[in-house]
Amino acid sequence: MIVSPSLLSADFGNLAHDLEMINQSKAQMLHLDVMDGVFVPNISFGFPVIKYVQQLCTKPLDVHLMIVEPQKFVNQVRDCGAEIMNVHLEACNHLDRVVQQIHDAGMKAGVTINPATPVCLLRDIVQQLDLVLLMSVNPGFGGQKFIPNTLNKVHELKELLKEKGSKAVIEIDGGVNDVTGSQLAKAGADVLVAGNYVFKADDPLKAIDTLVNL
Repeated sequence: MIVSPSLLSADFGNLAHDLEMINQSKAQMLHLDVMDGVFVPNISFGFPVIKYVQQLCTKPLDVHLMIVEPQKFVNQVRDCGAEIMNVHLEACNHLDRVVQQIHDAGMKAGVTINPATPVCLLRDIVQQLDLVLLMSVNPGFGGQKFIPNTLNKVHELKELLKEKGSKAVIEIDGGVNDVTGSQLAKAGADVLVAGNYVFKADDPLKAIDTLVNL
């Protein structure tokens, strides 16, 4: 299992320490949630923090924009060293164009859908994607409870990817722990985003190992 710890749950008063832990871990990516207080009811961090993280973190950056009009910031995300730029379907009026912009900037393109957004809305875009993120909580805050219907959506998305011949990986974000992670692995998820389960653990490295080995 690919594990992408969520920076949102890190200790921002001691960020260098937490990033060094990530560097030493078996995590394959680092997930960064950028929130604007408009698309989601919270504000997190912006490009100066991402640039700082990129300087210290040896893992690829998985930048998830929970913002309105993400197409305005493709170049800034690229310049921060992101490998993956992930945008919400619900925030893009012209999603195909945004995905092309991301690829033209040299990044992998991800698209996220919220818990109440049906998988079928991805039908005409999945062939162009490198990653699809299913939110398993309502976006905007960490520490929420996993929404069980996500498991059904993973199965549905797997079938859609197979039907369309898409090579996109399936990423899950929200309420991920050893129990829900095991369920998601069995359902066919490829990438698990974990915040509190990793950064609030007594032994974060062991928590990451547990998810990697699912």
